[in-house]
Amino acid sequence: MTTPTLNRRQLLVAGTAAASALGLPSARAQASWPNKPLRLVVPFAPGGSSEIVARAVAGEMAKTLGQNVFVENKPGAAGNIAMQEVANSTDEHTFILGHIGTLAVNPYIFAKLPYDANRDFVPITLVSKVPSLYVVHPDLPVKNLQEFVSYAKSKPGQLNYGSAGNGSAGHLAFEYLKMASGTFILHVPYRGTGPMLTDLMAGRLQAAAVGAPALLQFIKAGKLRCIATGTTQRLPQLPDVPTVAEQGFKGFEMTQWYGLLAPSKWPKTHIAKLEAEAIKATRSSMVKDKLGQDLALSVGNTSAEFDAFIKAEQARWKPVIARAEIKPEGV
Repeated sequence: MTTPTLNRRQLLVAGTAAASALGLPSARAQASWPNKPLRLVVPFAPGGSSEIVARAVAGEMAKTLGQNVFVENKPGAAGNIAMQEVANSTDEHTFILGHIGTLAVNPYIFAKLPYDANRDFVPITLVSKVPSLYVVHPDLPVKNLQEFVSYAKSKPGQLNYGSAGNGSAGHLAFEYLKMASGTFILHVPYRGTGPMLTDLMAGRLQAAAVGAPALLQFIKAGKLRCIATGTTQRLPQLPDVPTVAEQGFKGFEMTQWYGLLAPSKWPKTHIAKLEAEAIKATRSSMVKDKLGQDLALSVGNTSAEFDAFIKAEQARWKPVIARAEIKPEGV
């Protein structure tokens, strides 16, 4: 008796039917992913470094994924609202821009989080490292960090600095500086970098530490004065601004970082495809040039490398957070 031979189309139909019966995605469905626009959630208000980084990589990824990648800002609760939503998302087209705050700070300042940074997400790639710049309102009578520290020590508790919120990168950066310099400066948390910068430039705040992409235009326009960079070397775009380390705080370094993460429940095929396209986009000359213009460094490492980086940052900042007694807003 001769066994009938199935042609390619029949095999595909049979495979699709079998996968459907088992509740598994078919080969055709897997191959067509993404089959609608992807949503990249930014857990902070518009106007900060996070949005600049997200839009740069999203636009480049859209070129090769075959679908638009739109950026949606969803601020609140130090990024926890957005992280929880994406962790619980089931549409397999929503992913998130993680950063130092949501991944390496929040796990140690909140008694209970609505997400688990290491369990609920799969690291995709580290997109960018962003230098932290220390800036003051131009009317403050200081020209550099040394003068600022002396001025702050002469007025303990009388100066305010702003941040994008409790546990944000800016909060961490300034508390790190306060620890190193032994100064007492009050913290004013905001819901995002944008509104904080508005108040800083209006003179309602005296200082802040912010990622370079959100600041460079205001520094060049004279609306803010940069007194130090958190980098190990001076920045070519700000050659006259010394680093924190140069100004008496040896070994000091502070950079923010941003990377893409997907919900861990995603199929491995989706994650692998997103990783490949994200790395390609981040390493592209378009993204490198775009981020470079704003003083941000593009990275584009592998999922495994980004995972190791996150764990190292968690180990680095846990003792700093404990020593600075950083708490969530309202606690």
